[in-house]
Amino acid sequence: MTTPPAPFAPEQPAAPAKKGGALLKKVGGIVVAIVVAVAVKLGLPHLTGDAPVHAEAGECVTVTGPDNDPKVDTVDCSSGKADLFKVVKVIDNTFDLNKCGDELSALAQQLGSDKFVLCLDEVAAK
Repeated sequence: MTTPPAPFAPEQPAAPAKKGGALLKKVGGIVVAIVVAVAVKLGLPHLTGDAPVHAEAGECVTVTGPDNDPKVDTVDCSSGKADLFKVVKVIDNTFDLNKCGDELSALAQQLGSDKFVLCLDEVAAK
């Protein structure tokens, strides 16, 4: 005796592709690209520590790196580190280094759309 063959099951037709799904993927891809670009532009320097420091008057900072791209970090004033400066005043909305006068060092910085000058007095090494 032989077993009867299994009944024929017709193949299900593939569901038609949704036209809105492809458009949604394109728009979603564009939105993701924009978000990534903005995050890199605004957030990456902060995550890597390369963002300018907007120190306040009375704080101490170290200034390292080349004159055309200095790196500024806030530190404890008693740290005794090399290149240690005390922020005497901060002048907002300018890059004019002359506003600090002749007796102070000046460093122009930009943080996002904020521009400012740090007026610095060198702290003697201990």
